[in-house]
Amino acid sequence: MHALTADADTSRRAFLGAAGWGAATSVPLAGDASARRYERLTNPDGRRAVLMIAPPAPDDSTGRFCIVAAHLAGLGLSVPTIHAAAPEDGLALMEDLGDAVFAREITRDATCEAPLYTAAIDMLAELHRHPAPTDLAAPDAAQMAAMIAPAADWYAGRGRARPDLARAFASALAGPLEAALDGPRVLAHRDFHAENLIWLPQRRGVAQVGLLDFQDAFAGPPAYDLVSLLEDARRDLAPGLAEAMRERYSEATGTPPEALARDLSVLGAQRNLRILGIFARLCLHFGKPRYVDLIPRVRAHLDTDLAHPDLAALRALTDAHLPAPTPDLLEELKSRCLKIPTP
Repeated sequence: MHALTADADTSRRAFLGAAGWGAATSVPLAGDASARRYERLTNPDGRRAVLMIAPPAPDDSTGRFCIVAAHLAGLGLSVPTIHAAAPEDGLALMEDLGDAVFAREITRDATCEAPLYTAAIDMLAELHRHPAPTDLAAPDAAQMAAMIAPAADWYAGRGRARPDLARAFASALAGPLEAALDGPRVLAHRDFHAENLIWLPQRRGVAQVGLLDFQDAFAGPPAYDLVSLLEDARRDLAPGLAEAMRERYSEATGTPPEALARDLSVLGAQRNLRILGIFARLCLHFGKPRYVDLIPRVRAHLDTDLAHPDLAALRALTDAHLPAPTPDLLEELKSRCLKIPTP
């Protein structure tokens, strides 16, 4: 974790003091792929909370987090209650939902995997009964297709800009994305996976699934978060579980299975292409080599997605221009860790 600057530490201390947590002890919590940091605070009276620290400028994620949290709470879903916030300083003091992260619980007891994923599917189905807030960004097909440029620049190009390849990828994906976006928009969490979900068995119904890291939410197609959950970059699902969860979601929402399969493939291809590039960039530019180890799983998800006939043109491009994640390629990425500036 990065140390706070003197000014940022002063802001943190003043913020906690004003919120009544100035005497709290703190321990760092595991962060994510962004520059955000988290601390678990314990007050002398035993109360606990979590402090989220984000770069205040130009990052406005703290303000977005608070807005989305209010919306989700209004739907009866479980998000951390915001005790105090100073978005201008990138600070939010919020409820501590505990340590029962889905991925951790499944590692501890594999028999809970299917029940936890079932709960997540039911929560998604409930969320998708509601339209997205009108103030969320609602990217169109061209914008979503352009988001896969990191695959060209950072995975194929290893940090060398490949604008022609990026445009070719986007052009091949834009048409299928038009079809996937031809429907109602819902709140898409954007990073809906087993490390951002907390099990809260003391609560009831869909509120048993606690949500984290939703500051990048946007108005998107319903299948976006479903494919994020089922094509997890960080863990493999038990055999047959993804298919069972697709069927459960289809039945719960009335989505025809063939249409859902198409949307999952198209949106999965968009997500996984982008993730390939981002993981390469996290190593090459930001010095985080651990993400390289996740690349083979992401590429396997991408290959599965690209088997859909609507993505034949994109499949041809990736076969020609995206190298397989061989041990040699992965080692090359790690050998150049933190050596490549932004193209």
